[in-house]
Amino acid sequence: MKIMDSYPLITAKDMRASRDFYVKHFGLGVIFESDWVTMLGDTGTGKIAIGFMTPDHPTNPPGPEAFDGKGVIITIQVRNAARTCAILKEQGAKIFYDLKDEPWGQRRFTLTDPSGVIIDVVEQTQPAEGWWDQYMTAA
Repeated sequence: MKIMDSYPLITAKDMRASRDFYVKHFGLGVIFESDWVTMLGDTGTGKIAIGFMTPDHPTNPPGPEAFDGKGVIITIQVRNAARTCAILKEQGAKIFYDLKDEPWGQRRFTLTDPSGVIIDVVEQTQPAEGWWDQYMTAA
């Protein structure tokens, strides 16, 4: 099997609020939209990054109740986390884990989307010297 593409499709109580959040804060474009589903991504390439659907549409597969905000983290890697954090704050996004340099080699901050999905925005940095040594095993 060869996976051709992969993206999360989240059952959202307010699909339009979720759409607007990713368009406003992360610059995603609407690739496809109907009254029950919206797909967001790069409008230039058509590559889908994330999708949202309503919980009440008859084509839903069995079981996708509206997401309850538990157990999912989407990581978005950026070139400059500090700048991205400042822009999102200016746009009114509510950051619940403020910008921090982590010893394992990330500068990051965290927020949630209107569906309750946790978004971890990261920039890769140099880890603290020796930090990863504790997880390495001798060959």
